[in-house]
Amino acid sequence: MLRILLAAVALLMTGLVLAQNYPNRQVRIVVPFPPGGTSDILARTIGARLAGPLGQPVVVENRPGAGGNIAADHVAKSPPDGYTLIMGTSSLAISQSLYKKLSYDLIQDFAPIAQAVNYTNLLVVHPSAGVSSVAELIALARAKPGALSYGTAGNGTPPHMTGELFKSYTGVNILHIPYKGGAPAIVDLVAGQIPMMFDNVPPLLPHVRSGRIKALAVTSLARIQVLPDVPTLHELGLKDFDAVGWNGLLAPAGTPREIINRLNSEVVRVLRIPEVRDQLTSQGADVVGNSPEEFAAWIRVEVKKWADVIRLSGAKVD
Repeated sequence: MLRILLAAVALLMTGLVLAQNYPNRQVRIVVPFPPGGTSDILARTIGARLAGPLGQPVVVENRPGAGGNIAADHVAKSPPDGYTLIMGTSSLAISQSLYKKLSYDLIQDFAPIAQAVNYTNLLVVHPSAGVSSVAELIALARAKPGALSYGTAGNGTPPHMTGELFKSYTGVNILHIPYKGGAPAIVDLVAGQIPMMFDNVPPLLPHVRSGRIKALAVTSLARIQVLPDVPTLHELGLKDFDAVGWNGLLAPAGTPREIINRLNSEVVRVLRIPEVRDQLTSQGADVVGNSPEEFAAWIRVEVKKWADVIRLSGAKVD
């Protein structure tokens, strides 16, 4: 008993020493997807404004692949010292049920820092698809089963699950094409290599506004401010269709609470900067900036929600 008590005291003292000296070198934010996507843009936006208050460089490292699981595995196994963080996404909550075997557990192996944003997804098509509404898209898909395909940021991502929900609601047979991130999928969509796509609003917005692609619907229950004329799938007849995603910073489990609190304070401060808030909301994001406890509760709800979606839709990893 005494040995256990001494070990606990030693662990506590180690955590206090780490926190008192934190940070004394650069901090990494690992992004589970390639540069150019929503998670990457957000990580760079936050990281650039954390460096000053922390007094150390904050670098972004992209580790794409396996729907975010490669990056998550890396961070989960990193030292819990506050120097390796991950820009968490809904993909990690989805993976808990989508993949039969994972080398990490989102709830057990990570310490939530702060939820940054929520965002809806867009259903968009290339002009060459020859459709101008969701009804026309569904009719085309039913007339040509298996002929249409939709691109996403990868297996297990919110856009992938949104596509599976769409298939479940409408009964259409469309092929999922997973990319290693949203950016390369968007490149192919704009070039007409794929006819349609589900993805977050920010990276799609410039192409929608330029007319290179057409937004048919948003996947949230309510319309969004940046595209007020684009209807929801819910109002188009897919009742209660609701698929939104999120981003937030997490550290490896066991990171000293003092470090988590320090990072939470600084991240929330960044999200409250008017310039940052305006930038994110103009891209279609809903800024959050909550406590570690609130973020942890959100993650638990998300894991259960996506487990239910996967079970009901029969979604599988391609």
